[in-house]
Amino acid sequence: MDVTALRAQRLRSHGLSAPAASVADAAAHLLATQAQEFWGGRWALALRSRGAPTLRQVDAAFDRGDLVRTWTMRGTLHIVPARDAAWMLEVTAHRQLRQVSRVLAQEGADDDTVRHAERIARAALRGGGRLTRAEFAAALEAGGVRTVGQRLYHLILALGLRGVVCWGPVVARDGGPTREQWLVLGEDWISDAAAPADPLAELFSRYIAGHGPAGARDFAWWTGLPLTLSRQAAAAASGSLLEVDEGLFVARVQPRRSATAAAVVALPPFDEYYLSYADRSVACHPALHRAVGPGANGMVKAAILARGEVVGTWTHSLAVGRRADAPLPELLVPDAAAPAAVAAALDRYAAFIAGRSGVPVQERVHLAVVDAGERAAGER
Repeated sequence: MDVTALRAQRLRSHGLSAPAASVADAAAHLLATQAQEFWGGRWALALRSRGAPTLRQVDAAFDRGDLVRTWTMRGTLHIVPARDAAWMLEVTAHRQLRQVSRVLAQEGADDDTVRHAERIARAALRGGGRLTRAEFAAALEAGGVRTVGQRLYHLILALGLRGVVCWGPVVARDGGPTREQWLVLGEDWISDAAAPADPLAELFSRYIAGHGPAGARDFAWWTGLPLTLSRQAAAAASGSLLEVDEGLFVARVQPRRSATAAAVVALPPFDEYYLSYADRSVACHPALHRAVGPGANGMVKAAILARGEVVGTWTHSLAVGRRADAPLPELLVPDAAAPAAVAAALDRYAAFIAGRSGVPVQERVHLAVVDAGERAAGER
């Protein structure tokens, strides 16, 4: 399969050219949306939904209990449908827990400490209770569990991987989009839980549905599972998939493309389209990888995508008083996208953050055009 066809098919699988009917449907189709940058994960779902939903409309899906955020894979926070969280953790959590236990041990917290933290969490959150991160830290300290340094984060991570807690409804914030959720008990918040007969095969099938064409190596990267186990997953799920090239699969039933889907879109940081494959060269020319990320700090920048290829990056501040500022694009490939198309893509995002309906096109947009060769030379 040539790269143009591969990009076109992935745009369709990701819902970027075939958006879902609702935010919840987009999340279910993608299954897990990387979201350590919470605003970015919410924008990723809005971008894949019909009707240009606003940030508030995405947040309503968390408040209803349709969506939660937890550490489903690679020690990284993902937005997942609440009903799918438990069975996904069955497949992925124990390997993550081994790593977290080693880190906690280095911080002076053993398994007894985690069990003590769990008892405190259950008592504090019982009966539908909810706490902010700071409030939970205070509850742990009051109960005799120290939270200095990174201990708080890793204790919450360990409890999340055990399915004890997850991040649920969105905490309101005055003056700008919130970056915080309430911590809730998984058993109280996750209802109507799905229970597939073969969770490993289901995970592979759902990954392919939202990311294909892809194969076992991509799945191993995405999940953090060993390649041998990933190949077993592919074999177990093969009957429900189509092999479109050697080792590359798509779902038998695929979403319908939209005739009005934009050719240029503004992806959030850490977007699944860029990050969820063993080889990122399909989405982004290798010469641009350093410009997009992951960088030395682990960050992956928000990207401008033109016909399935990363051609630039963009930035926007959500600081109080600055969210109304225009997003700033930087085109890395000269003439790869028309200024009006880039402006329209960023206006769609700006409308999402501001809660505006409709997608007005800016009259003017200033693009910093940077030649990839010059950038590479300057970094050496």
